[in-house]
Order: sequence, then structure tokens, then C-alpha cells
Amino acid sequence: QVQLQESGPGLVKPSATLSVTCSVSGGSITATSYYWSWIRQSPGKGLQWIGYIGYRGTPYYRSSLKSRTTISRDTAKNEFTLQLRSVTPEDTGVYYCAGSVGTPDTGNINKRDFVSWGQGTQVTVSS
Repeated sequence: QVQLQESGPGLVKPSATLSVTCSVSGGSITATSYYWSWIRQSPGKGLQWIGYIGYRGTPYYRSSLKSRTTISRDTAKNEFTLQLRSVTPEDTGVYYCAGSVGTPDTGNINKRDFVSWGQGTQVTVSS
């Protein structure tokens, strides 16, 4: 069974870059047809898809965050990383990584559509 574990900084200052990493065990991030997403939930809001990186290594981003987002991977470590630049307090939330077979419905995120989901890491943007 694929297991995901996020790790992140906890606290990030405004205008800085947020970087969180997802370590994958029990399966390879290059496994055919798998897509690895970053999703967040801000206080009082629903789940928001940020982007994914596919098994071939091609990333795809939410249009509203595209200019600030980079998702990359390290196949040797079997992990993938989210970088979100120029953060503001509105970027505060719990950040999750998740794996799906096939591309997820990015406009309607539902945990049931993913085969694996991390526990999440809280990121707070504050000075």
C-alpha cells in the first residue's frame, strides 16, 4: 500500500517561498499512470488543488497559482516537492500530498478519488 508523508517548515514569513516535500513509500513515483498532487485546505475553506506531477515528470498547475508554483521530483529519493513563492497569509493552511491513478478531477477534489493521501502538514504564513 502506498503511503505518503509530508514535511514542511511550519512557519513561513510573508513574501518568502514555502517548500514542502512528500516522501512516498510502498510504491514508485514513476509507476505508470500515477499522478502526484498537492492540495491544501485553508481555515474555513474547502480542499483546493494546487498542482500535480505525473509519472513521466510533467507538472500541471492550478491556473490561479501557476505563476508562483513549482512542483518537482527526486526519483532517487522517491519524493516530490512543492514550492510556492511570494506567500501571503492567505496561503496559510494544511498542505496535503495525494496520489491518484489517472489525472484527478482538479475542480472537485474528493479524497475518494485518490488511492493514497498524506496526513497533512500545517503551514502558517506570518511575520
